[in-house]
Amino acid sequence: MPGAFLFFCNKDQKERRMRRTNLFLAACTSALMTGLSVPTAAMASPATEVEQDDRQSARALLEDILKLRTAKGYGQTKAQAELLADRLRAAGFTDDQIDIPTMTIDGEEVASFLVRYPGKTGSELSPIALIAHMDVVDASTENWATDPYQPVEKDGYLYARGAVDNKAGIALLVSTFIRLKQEGFEPERDLVIAFSGDEETGMQTTRKLTQHPWVNGAEYALNSDAGVGSVDSEGLNPSYSIQSAEKTYATFHLTARNEGGHSSAPRADNALFDIADVIDAVRSLSFPIGFNDITRQMARDLAESEGGRFAAAIETLIENPGDKAARETIEAHEAGTHFLYTTCVPTMLSAGTAENALPQKAELTVNCRILPGTSVQSVQDAISDAVANPDISIDLVGEPLESPVSPINEELFASIRSAVHAIYPDAPVKPSMSSGGTDGKEFRAAGIPTYGAGAITLVRPDDYRAHGIDERLPLESYYDQLTFWDVLLKDLAGEDDQ
Repeated sequence: MPGAFLFFCNKDQKERRMRRTNLFLAACTSALMTGLSVPTAAMASPATEVEQDDRQSARALLEDILKLRTAKGYGQTKAQAELLADRLRAAGFTDDQIDIPTMTIDGEEVASFLVRYPGKTGSELSPIALIAHMDVVDASTENWATDPYQPVEKDGYLYARGAVDNKAGIALLVSTFIRLKQEGFEPERDLVIAFSGDEETGMQTTRKLTQHPWVNGAEYALNSDAGVGSVDSEGLNPSYSIQSAEKTYATFHLTARNEGGHSSAPRADNALFDIADVIDAVRSLSFPIGFNDITRQMARDLAESEGGRFAAAIETLIENPGDKAARETIEAHEAGTHFLYTTCVPTMLSAGTAENALPQKAELTVNCRILPGTSVQSVQDAISDAVANPDISIDLVGEPLESPVSPINEELFASIRSAVHAIYPDAPVKPSMSSGGTDGKEFRAAGIPTYGAGAITLVRPDDYRAHGIDERLPLESYYDQLTFWDVLLKDLAGEDDQ
């Protein structure tokens, strides 16, 4: 959306945009003159305005924090926060603009990290929070081709635990703050980095961050750990989604108990028979389709791409979510439509103590992903009604957090589109809801609308390895994100923002 981009930019930004456009056109012309084809995703590279020195320093910062084993139990989150603080102080941020709160979790000191980039004196605009998480899921060295905590470059990728989830986001945001400070950029509003230390486990530091005085008055938060940038299997046709909602994650234990006995004298009321009935009951569960502003748009986008009977069924469901024939059509189609309804599925089963003893206890674990606006209690009630056996106990694990849908913010979305199009000019940019969980749900629950706007790294369908073996980051996409954040933050906090 070039028009929207120019509307929100000041004069200097317009000139930068023109330079990017000229570079982009020159690259295309050069390719045509030499008879080369220019893949859609590859066309982005010449358009970057970030200097080589900025790339090198951003990469050096990323590699430094990747070497810190910030998984639970290693006590490294504070060391990472202090490393970031040192880099920011060297760029001109003062001690009163940096905060490293800590808390003790399971006997370990866990840090979070904040830095406030102050807006102009007298500004009445609310802050923007920029969030990420410093912790990682641990990685075992024997399972990787390389040491997961010693970053290695190979074939254009940087391999390390946290390279994608989520230390690239941390390094990009900190590098952008450093670059803006060195340029003398003075935002029209406060920009606040807020990094949690336990997103992968309990999100206790995240909840504390939402209460921090620099954060709790934010107009909205931008989450570098969400949003999806992707390309097809050929590396072409880039697309981008702005995560604006998350399903609630809830797990239930369903337990059957019995007197047990010897396997040579079977009973009619075996606990495993009871659990088998429970599994059938869970399989029969069908939760109603529920549309919100985000899922309605997602459904229409999917209908447009799939066409035919599927598209007709989607339009029918938008008008009448209870239409059984239309629902059968979409559920039979290969396109994933789980975002339209709550799902519950058995994931684990435990029973018995010996092969020659009747089980005294059988326990089924059921994991549910619940639509925003649907209560956890209503899902538990639905499971209970389906099981229809008062002797089966149904226990909720933990205290699942229910978070609302962030409203569609057209001005913000226009700025995000402009930042994406500065790199990938033809990429569609649309809102989305995810089934996984991030710090964003804690911010939404605290009343701060949150948008996943960070995962512009373009990955092929078979190449996403967060939490997995040989996690890797495409380096060119990482460098492109420096331009993304530069354009976006100047759009949102530049002189014309008011």
